[in-house]
Amino acid sequence: MNSKISFQTLNRPKLVDDIVAQLQTKISGGDIKPGEKIPTEPELMEQFGVGRSTVREAVRVLVHAGLLEKKQGFGTYLKTDPVIQEPLMHRLQRAEILEVYEVRRGLELEISRLAAERRDDKDLEAMREHLDIRNAALQAGNVEAYLNADIAFHLAVAVASKNSIFIDLYRTFSTVVHETLHKLARNFQDHNRNVAQHENLYLAIKRQDAQSAIHWTSENLNQTVADLETYQQQ
Repeated sequence: MNSKISFQTLNRPKLVDDIVAQLQTKISGGDIKPGEKIPTEPELMEQFGVGRSTVREAVRVLVHAGLLEKKQGFGTYLKTDPVIQEPLMHRLQRAEILEVYEVRRGLELEISRLAAERRDDKDLEAMREHLDIRNAALQAGNVEAYLNADIAFHLAVAVASKNSIFIDLYRTFSTVVHETLHKLARNFQDHNRNVAQHENLYLAIKRQDAQSAIHWTSENLNQTVADLETYQQQ
């Protein structure tokens, strides 16, 4: 039955990652159900237009991630109670970037709320310093320095939340989206609005206005997603 599942033929690099992503999409969408056998190696080779070693490596990734299990002589099956054991960094790197931003949105909204409630003077000093560096880099046209300062500012906001898990999660997310942010920064035009959003976020946290901090974080992330969608359509 699963041999009828269709996948997109791949024409891009990182074939293993792409195969893993498509398989996981089929799993998440219910096309492959718990306890069900996935298509055979020859079927996957034909569907994806790749060699046996590439298919085997992709399947091995999902086996190690805790989603699939190999049954000697019978094939590979989706576990009946799949629990993802894959490191978060690896999972995020395989995800669609817009999916990553949907999760990041929920993360940063709560971080901003907590930062506004819990920040201290040291936190504010760090945020102000990184914002100033960010603005100076923007004026100088130094994309790398601008991006590093932007990430440092948001990390300072996370640190102000006084929640170590949020801090570690933000570090992980910022590493994953760094390349995408670099591309957006090079093509981004509306700098004034972006600068204003960050300044307003800083001021909201400074005066401990949690709702305003959430608002400006949301505004910034909405703009980033819109810019990303525009960039992907180019």
